[in-house]
Amino acid sequence: MNNMPKTKIGIVAVSRDCFPESLSVTRREALIKAYKEKYDPEDIYECPVCIVESEIHMVQALEDIKKAGCDALVVYLGNFGPEISETLLAKHFDGPKMFVAAAEESGDNLLDGRGDAYCGMLNASYNLKLRNIKAYIPEYPVGTAEECADMIHEFLPIARTVKALSELKIISFGPRPLNFLACNAPIKPLYDLGIEIEENSELDLFEAFNQHEGDERIPAIIKEMEEELGAGNKKPEILSKLAQYELTLKDWIRDHKGYRKYVTIAGKCWPAFQTQFGFVPCYVNSRLAAQGIPVSCEVDIYGALSEFIGTVVSQDAVTLLDINNSVPADMYNEEIKDNYDYTQKDTFMGFHCGNTAKSKLSFCEMKYQKIMARTLPEEVTQGTLEGDIAPGDITFFRLQSTADTKLRAYVAQGEILPVATRSFGSIGVFAIPEMGRFYRHVLIEKNFPHHGAVAFGHFGKTLYEVFKYIGVDVDEIGFNQPKNMLYKTENPFS
Repeated sequence: MNNMPKTKIGIVAVSRDCFPESLSVTRREALIKAYKEKYDPEDIYECPVCIVESEIHMVQALEDIKKAGCDALVVYLGNFGPEISETLLAKHFDGPKMFVAAAEESGDNLLDGRGDAYCGMLNASYNLKLRNIKAYIPEYPVGTAEECADMIHEFLPIARTVKALSELKIISFGPRPLNFLACNAPIKPLYDLGIEIEENSELDLFEAFNQHEGDERIPAIIKEMEEELGAGNKKPEILSKLAQYELTLKDWIRDHKGYRKYVTIAGKCWPAFQTQFGFVPCYVNSRLAAQGIPVSCEVDIYGALSEFIGTVVSQDAVTLLDINNSVPADMYNEEIKDNYDYTQKDTFMGFHCGNTAKSKLSFCEMKYQKIMARTLPEEVTQGTLEGDIAPGDITFFRLQSTADTKLRAYVAQGEILPVATRSFGSIGVFAIPEMGRFYRHVLIEKNFPHHGAVAFGHFGKTLYEVFKYIGVDVDEIGFNQPKNMLYKTENPFS
């Protein structure tokens, strides 16, 4: 996956001039040592130029970490710290930043060895707010060298995602299908996030597709597809067109990304796509997602953005699914009730036509799109990758704009159960604690569309912090609240 940055964090220690500078020096050295012993040493850069005590030191440190190629910053309060210089450093650094502070080491060293960084963090946070500077501050931002190393490692995917969004272009094709307002949302918040968007007609895409007919690269892509599908290659006659389409999208990205470094796509797949292109694009979408270029269905721009965020956070393939249907009572009673600690209302099925990467499926077959084939010739609906999604931990989430251009989001952790779906498409039986209440008081109440992004693993903590950092109000970040925590709109007598 190369559709995301390799983040390098510059560690700059600070010191208030009336405190021993040696405290910040030795604590910084211990922090760097702890990080490199536990994590990838290439993640971080130790600024050796100075301990920042003044505005002049701030400029020197800023120049040094820029020269070293750092695209994220950690301001480390080895002691109380100079509130003006340290926050100016954050102000003038162009990239995500974090503040963290050193804990005291020993009760036997509380005279000249006391740093008061616990107090200094309060002044730092006040000054950051005073100057309207966004910075990540961990839940408990004071710790030992080892604890601070862990906090910095938790900051890494947050920084990587914030940086990636500032260099992202979303490419969309076609207006949303008729009677499909669900994923419609204003694009103004994208520009506010620093994201570029290129909106195209599906006619532009069709022209580019036709220009790739007979492309000499098609046989190599077909071979890749045949090897990937194996015995699941049930529609070999469609692979040539799918390969042609994949090359069309990749060449479009190459030719249209412009000055942006990263790209995601919001594509169209109906109602005219099948009859004109002669296939559905689901399998190609799944392949691009596996390569770190998520493609949303049905021109879902915020779905594509959500998928991209999940890809960068998890550094793994994600998928976009409909929060689709309830689990029937007989199926729940037979296979879930006595085997898992979930109520029926905690469970649901996540589904889409066939866009989930093969690596995330328990089994797969290249098939036709059953829903579309109800009204169209089956041969033009071929191209889905069907199979039950592999069981394991998941995070369901989405970033969305409201009609009046306010950002809101949700994050919910759960799992996919090892229960056969007995259905079609890319589909799984999902279980999220208190899903029924979450469905009613977040998804419905906050007017979220039916598409949700799925990351394979538990990434709720990181996603929540990403949404906070990019400016989503905490009151607008929904999550699956436990039973003893009522939603604002929940009837207390129910």
